[in-house]
Amino acid sequence: MKNSNKISSPQNPLIKEIVLLQSKSKERKIRNTIVIEGTKEISVARDAGVVFTKVLFCADIISAEEVKQIIGKQAENAEIIEISNAVFSKISYRETTGGMVVLAEMPKKNLSVLQVDEQSVFIVLEAVEKPGNLGAICRVADGAQVSGVIICDPHTDIYNPNAVRSSLGCVFSVDVVNSTFEETMHWLKENQVTTYAAELTASEFYHTLDLRGKIALVFGTEATGLTEKWIKNADKRIKIPMGGIIDSLNVNTSVAILTFEAMRQRNFEARR
Repeated sequence: MKNSNKISSPQNPLIKEIVLLQSKSKERKIRNTIVIEGTKEISVARDAGVVFTKVLFCADIISAEEVKQIIGKQAENAEIIEISNAVFSKISYRETTGGMVVLAEMPKKNLSVLQVDEQSVFIVLEAVEKPGNLGAICRVADGAQVSGVIICDPHTDIYNPNAVRSSLGCVFSVDVVNSTFEETMHWLKENQVTTYAAELTASEFYHTLDLRGKIALVFGTEATGLTEKWIKNADKRIKIPMGGIIDSLNVNTSVAILTFEAMRQRNFEARR
């Protein structure tokens, strides 16, 4: 464990760096560093093997001993830094996250980390834009114990602080990877994964189909849905019955409905 002096000023260079990392995806990629806030999210990241480099804590909220208990063996190498209330307020989105903020190495994952078996379920998201939606979907993926989440041609990054926060850290507990349409389609076909595109004009309802076997559930954006290339190349097109005046649901709600139906058909047997 490496201890540093207390940081009391919000103008400290490290604090300015953290604010930049929180707001700029480009900076996170350049520095290969992400920001994790909240004891729950930090604990999930720890269990997932994410490497912490700096741990900042506000002693008015949490003790140094509690911090060491939460980060476990990470305390051997991470720099632990006490910060003032003013500094914590500067770098925290919420006052109820337990008084901790962590800097960590950005996990590097691609399609090769995904494991496929005869009952694998994958969630494929095309051009996801809102980090809050991505985080909510990762919570669904964790709860359903899917085999992975594939983000094709993303418009947000996996480790946006809003995605980390809304997922309660499940962006770390689930294998979430970025890819292109071409790479993903090649990988799915190579692994003989059946693709089901969630699409408003589909003729088949999701609950009438056998969703067992190796499958990928494919979703588009709330604004425009799936692009034509996904609709044309998917093995099947499915939809959710809608009885009201609205023809679709929020994307994370749609993901939850279809994913848990697939798991119900597997008797909720965990795939990971």
